[in-house]
Amino acid sequence: MGDIMEYVALTGISERVMSELKQNRLLSIEIRSPHNFLPALHVNVGDMLFLSHTSPEDLTGGSTGIIAKLLRHQVSTHRMMQSSDLYYEERETTSLRLQLDPKCIARVRKVLNNTLGETTKVDAEEIPLYNAR
Repeated sequence: MGDIMEYVALTGISERVMSELKQNRLLSIEIRSPHNFLPALHVNVGDMLFLSHTSPEDLTGGSTGIIAKLLRHQVSTHRMMQSSDLYYEERETTSLRLQLDPKCIARVRKVLNNTLGETTKVDAEEIPLYNAR
């Protein structure tokens, strides 16, 4: 129990995504929210991540989530243009697509870092997953 299992945490993940992951499905998600974008930008294929429905503000020891392995990591930029006789507007949005392979349900033992603008990290322990099929 003494070993620290440190994971980058992605928080505030939708219930639909969490439900799909709980069913042990391979899933690709798109990350746009600022509090998850930077941490997700710095993870590598093969890394294990902790995903939780809990908002970043409410993340504490005891929060539950899912540990998933990152299989694919892709940055995409979309450019949108609007114009009329009066104006021209160009906007760019960047998002990250992560393909995840869920491994197990987990519980946070300790929040290691949850500072705005930094990567959220947690020490989490696995809760055995029993497939009821």
